[in-house]
Amino acid sequence: MRRIRVLIVDDSVVIRRVLREVLASDAELEIAGVAANGQIALAMIEQVNPDLITLDIEMPVMDGLQTLLGLRECYPAIPVIMFSTLTQRGALATLDALALGARDYVTKPEGNSVSSSLEKIRLDLLPKIKALCSYRLRGEERPKQIPKSTQPISHSPRVTIKAPVEVVAIGTSTGGPNALAQVIPSIPANFPVPIVVVQHMPPTFTRFLAQRLAVSAQVPVEECGGVEFLEPGSVWIAPGDYHMVVRRQGTRIRLATHQGSAENSCRPSVDVLFRSVADVYGPGTLAIVMTGMGQDGLRGAENICDVGGQILAQDEESSVVWGMPGFVAQAGLADAVLPLDQIGPEMVRRVTQSQRRLQA
Repeated sequence: MRRIRVLIVDDSVVIRRVLREVLASDAELEIAGVAANGQIALAMIEQVNPDLITLDIEMPVMDGLQTLLGLRECYPAIPVIMFSTLTQRGALATLDALALGARDYVTKPEGNSVSSSLEKIRLDLLPKIKALCSYRLRGEERPKQIPKSTQPISHSPRVTIKAPVEVVAIGTSTGGPNALAQVIPSIPANFPVPIVVVQHMPPTFTRFLAQRLAVSAQVPVEECGGVEFLEPGSVWIAPGDYHMVVRRQGTRIRLATHQGSAENSCRPSVDVLFRSVADVYGPGTLAIVMTGMGQDGLRGAENICDVGGQILAQDEESSVVWGMPGFVAQAGLADAVLPLDQIGPEMVRRVTQSQRRLQA
């Protein structure tokens, strides 16, 4: 088994030193090289042959976004993790980078404590490197870019007639912004039920994600502001650092947010949302679990399955990381396991058909 080779690209001497220490602490990783800007990095790649690149956004000579364009043109299969700041500028640049093909991001620690910076980066970065380069840990060659599927929709054997869908709940993480950018535009303007979404992201990032999704959507897309009454044909994104839940209030359903304990090291957590949706909507729930690291959403999917709801999971081939949907699929909870390009159409089909049965 060859260790995962990481190329560090950052203009900060301090960050480069911290990253060196973090990577050196793990026996499964090794430093392929270090570059102070994107121009140097692009010139090094053939020589150092990295399995993954950590890339700062703001650098002199050639910044992170310019470097990413060069990487995607010449080395499209090498996964890139962006280093971002927890600022509006950092959030916007990170979303740009994800749209350009970066696989994930890590936010730079705030404050001057080197020890706390080491620990935060270790906890955030190392699992992402290993998830994106799991093929290397299995002794396999680097996979090609994720292909656009042309396979027909594949349903699981569960074919029992379901209750009419009253809500769609989506959970996703690594690779999620691009996955949502493909699924949300497929929702028609007359969609008859509300959509609630958990995307693992910090504060500010989720607000800008909602704004960007709204540009290409046929339905309203907003970050949940705290208390919102659910309306058909609208999309709400859970705000960073807050759990989002649905609650019944009289004859209406409302969204609420809270800062309860993190679940699966996540806040917002897919499990928290899914549990609340199962409690309120029961068999009228359609849950979708898409690309993401870890297993957030598995327990919530069990709750939805127990009350008779429906579950779709993204397939391994089209997922950036087949963690969250993989756990759901392998547990036998999914009614269908689908390529990303078929999730939106299947969601619309299931909702509209169930509503027609309700009206018949």
